[in-house]
Amino acid sequence: MTKKKITVQGLTISIEEIQEEDFVSLTDIAKQQNKTEPRFLILSWLKNQSTLEFLETWEEVHNDDFKRDQMVTFRLEATANRNVVSIKKLIEATNMIGLKSKSGRYGGTWAHADIALNFMYWLSPSFQVYFVKEFQRLKKEEFSRQSLEWHISKITDGIEDVRNLLDTIPGQKPNKNRLK
Repeated sequence: MTKKKITVQGLTISIEEIQEEDFVSLTDIAKQQNKTEPRFLILSWLKNQSTLEFLETWEEVHNDDFKRDQMVTFRLEATANRNVVSIKKLIEATNMIGLKSKSGRYGGTWAHADIALNFMYWLSPSFQVYFVKEFQRLKKEEFSRQSLEWHISKITDGIEDVRNLLDTIPGQKPNKNRLK
């Protein structure tokens, strides 16, 4: 699990790589709105009919084990003003993979990058634009680093191939073809 942080408009947002996918802290993003407790903003977003339709569609596309029938129940419950949607219950009942809820000091609500963008659009479209720009910069940086690592590994593999070839020449001492 790789952890990264990006800063968008002075706000630090945590990103974790979980099973090779980027999950963004919705809790950190919600802190952008200083007036409201982050968890209440996230719960308000989850009560939105469009949000629930988006989550349902996203899970259907990305999750073979998604329990769609349970999602229908949650959608009906969430739209009633007297009900509060529990993120943990939603995840457990529907077998969602796009949302994560963690307890404790470094806890909070985490969402796949696609879902986090939906949350940002609901919260602040202009903030979303700045986030996308910074996220793309981070991805370019990661790609460059991985590309460099790949090239270095190819060079070192090539050096090893040359050393092995030199070892086959009669009269060569293999120890002389190795760095100490």
